[in-house]
Amino acid sequence: MTILNLSDNDYDKLVSEQDAVLVEFWAEWCSLCKQMKPILEDIDQAYAGKVTVAMVDVATETKVTEQMGVMSLPALFIYKKGQLVGKVTGFVPKETLTGAINQLIP
Repeated sequence: MTILNLSDNDYDKLVSEQDAVLVEFWAEWCSLCKQMKPILEDIDQAYAGKVTVAMVDVATETKVTEQMGVMSLPALFIYKKGQLVGKVTGFVPKETLTGAINQLIP
């Protein structure tokens, strides 16, 4: 699969229609966000068909960024069947993310 780039207009639709979604709020200037990118790419490949991985650029998608209360980057949100089940700010090791994801999927 491919990591999706979400906009203000399609954020709610995507998280409500997919079984499991991992969303990163990021910015071009954020060095920790850049460190997270290969981890997200690995997760996208490892969980293809089970977890949708998406990103929101806080510089251009200000409405959803404000709606979700994002104050620090990177901000990661995990959804299960449209419900927010996890949120973490800052760099997250791959093992921590995969552990959280493994609890959500059968």
